[in-house]
Amino acid sequence: MSKMVGEPAVRYEGSATGVAVLTFNRPDRLNAWAADIAADFYRHIDHAEADPDVRVVVITGAGRGFCAGAHMGSLDRLGELDGDVDVSAVVGDRPPHFLLELRKPVIAAINGACVGIGLTHALMCDVRFAAAGAKFAAPYARRGLIAEHGISWILARLAGPGVARELLLSGRTFPAEEAQRLGLVTEVVAADELLPRALRYAEDLAANCSPASHRVIKGQLAADVDSDVASATERAEKAMAESLTRPDVIEGITAFLAKRTPEFPPLS
Repeated sequence: MSKMVGEPAVRYEGSATGVAVLTFNRPDRLNAWAADIAADFYRHIDHAEADPDVRVVVITGAGRGFCAGAHMGSLDRLGELDGDVDVSAVVGDRPPHFLLELRKPVIAAINGACVGIGLTHALMCDVRFAAAGAKFAAPYARRGLIAEHGISWILARLAGPGVARELLLSGRTFPAEEAQRLGLVTEVVAADELLPRALRYAEDLAANCSPASHRVIKGQLAADVDSDVASATERAEKAMAESLTRPDVIEGITAFLAKRTPEFPPLS
């Protein structure tokens, strides 16, 4: 397969609207995950996270695939694997759940095959849009593998334990339309409308929502998923008291009453 010499493994495009678009750029292998994509992806994510002009991140894929799982190389190479396999050499040194820990919303625009570690990364995004006909799968059991990289955790929380069991134990392929019914995808749109739809959504968040609020809410979601309601409420009350000291609240209320777009300050 071509390595697309000179082409970055992940393209980065910023915009004046506060949205950064990261595009997996190995279409010759359906953007299967490997060290080249991992390195570029982490670098670009770090840049977007640190850039005060970026308020929302959109992730998509070039060509016919979003990310078709891990790129393991040839069968000869697989025959060399043993119990001392360095998984990070293939998938990188960050578990996919690092996306949940970012301060900024991350939107997945799933344009095609979304399989294995590609599915895990998509599920760790905050919101997902998918192209009609895109295929999803967690085929670990069909490859002699296990539910890796935290997919058993996130899948059960998004779709429920029963659905997670069925999808992981069967390893079957399912379409975007079923993914939406299962609660894994927010909306399914025509392929040529996918990125424009995801960008409109992301640009609305960037223009009308407080980056500070996004940061706190993402932290709440991460902390509260395995917590009890009393503890979640106690943390929320403390966070609310802190939020009232920030200029975002005055700006948000003033803009609402004036019927204008708010001008929230960026994250420092």
